[in-house]
Formats: sequence, structure tokens, C-alpha cells
Amino acid sequence: MKPGGRGGLGGRGEEDGGLVAEKLTGRLIGMAIKIHKVAGPGLFEQYYEDCFVLELSRSGLQFERQVVLPGVYEGVRFDRSYRADLIVERTVIIEIKSVDVILPIHESQLLTYLHLSECRVGLLLNFKTTLLKNGLRRFVHTPSPRPPSPPRPQS
Repeated sequence: MKPGGRGGLGGRGEEDGGLVAEKLTGRLIGMAIKIHKVAGPGLFEQYYEDCFVLELSRSGLQFERQVVLPGVYEGVRFDRSYRADLIVERTVIIEIKSVDVILPIHESQLLTYLHLSECRVGLLLNFKTTLLKNGLRRFVHTPSPRPPSPPRPQS
């Protein structure tokens, strides 16, 4: 996990989490539009991520880059399972793509990241479009209450 900047919003805004997330995603979409206008469409995903990190650093928002999201299978944790491009203010996951078409598998990937993290909102940004708004998908995750896992028998 590579930490990023720290500043402005702070915390997760639990009291008015929906409003905080909405304002935050608005700012993040604005950054993405700026990056798309300046850099143009169709470059490597890593380049757009680097640009996003620069914009986030300038903004003072807290973020982490290439965040490992562990998977759990039959009670065993795998730390190398998933890697989110960016997590901003512990609230929004940004998944960056530069593909001809966003496929259902890309959406499933982001939904999985939301499920594994404590984030409520995910932005899937495809920079390989003439207009970024055509490559933007916003997902809101409402975690379902899970019953506690039964204890595993000891041998």
C-alpha cells in the first residue's frame, strides 16, 4: 500500500456519508475530466493514474495508491488477491481503464473491490473515449449485514 497526500476533507463523514461521498465524487470526476482534456484519450492506464496522483496531491485529499484488497477463501486470507488503483478519503475507489469498451467484467471487478473494502462509492473511469462522460460509471455499495462466521474447528 502506497500512501498518498493528506488534507482537506478528512475522515469518512459517517454522519452525512452520502453527501460527503457525492461532493467528493464530484471533485474526483472534475479531476478526471481535466486529466482527459489535457492528456487526451487512449494512453496507458498507468499514465492516467500518475496524473491522478499529481492532481490528488495538489488537492490535499487523502489517498492511497495500488491498495491491496485481500481475498478470503474458506477462512484463509490471500493478501495478493486484488489491487485497487486509488482509494480517496477511505470512501471512494477509483478504477482506471483505457479500453475500447467497458465490459461487464470491468464493472464486476470494481464491485468486488467495493465489497472487499470499506468504501461506499466506486468510479470506473475509461479514458479511451472521445468524451470522458461516455467512459464514466459510478457505483454505490451498500454492504449487506453478514452473519458472523462460525468458528473453525481446531485439530
